[in-house]
Amino acid sequence: MRRLRRQLADATHPRHVAMILDGNRRWARLRVGGTTAHGHRAGAEKIVEFLRWCDEAGIGVVTLYLLSTDNLTGRDSDELHELIGIIGALAADLSAIDDWRVQHVGSREGLPDDLLADLDAAEARGSGKAGLHVNLAVGYGGRREIADAVRAIVHHHAESGGTLDELAELVTPAKIAEHLYTGGQPDPDLVIRTSGEQRLSDFMLWQSAHSEFYFVEALGPDLREVDFLRALRDFSRRQRRFGQ
Repeated sequence: MRRLRRQLADATHPRHVAMILDGNRRWARLRVGGTTAHGHRAGAEKIVEFLRWCDEAGIGVVTLYLLSTDNLTGRDSDELHELIGIIGALAADLSAIDDWRVQHVGSREGLPDDLLADLDAAEARGSGKAGLHVNLAVGYGGRREIADAVRAIVHHHAESGGTLDELAELVTPAKIAEHLYTGGQPDPDLVIRTSGEQRLSDFMLWQSAHSEFYFVEALGPDLREVDFLRALRDFSRRQRRFGQ
């Protein structure tokens, strides 16, 4: 990896990396006696490693896709219960590391009270810290996020007594971006997905309009630092056009 690190020494790095750490369940199935919960715990351990790599690389914001709105209704109840506990513990652990800041991005609707309490406590613990900003996408759906943003604009406008014509002028891409769960943050420059799957799965649909994508064959818990460094090298070699 020394050669790879030398190549990256003067390279342009992303400010914001979004990660879909996929393949935890498949990873568990490939191991004798491995349970789904075992796979999710291994994925959570890998997330801590991954975030340390990001921090060392000078990346400012990382968004992790942990639990989608579809997962809340489509997963087995026992698996979901285990996963919610793992996410709550992960949020607590991350908020205690160095000067990292944790933020929940997603809808609170449908999330158990215990998980919401864990996410709120993690956010409060990191308040005022200026280090790596870690977004935990929990109860997250990209289409839901856009709908919630537009709904918030309409609600605020109605409260101020504005007219429909004024509202039509108000709903702009910039205004919608302000009201996303990640409002005020830079859009992800790089989206990474493990497990060989090449789709977004309703993740950061608005914010990833001009993102670069990098797909890794390794299952989530098997992700290596060299895979991450290769993603950064690939990013540094691309010519970003931002739709032009």
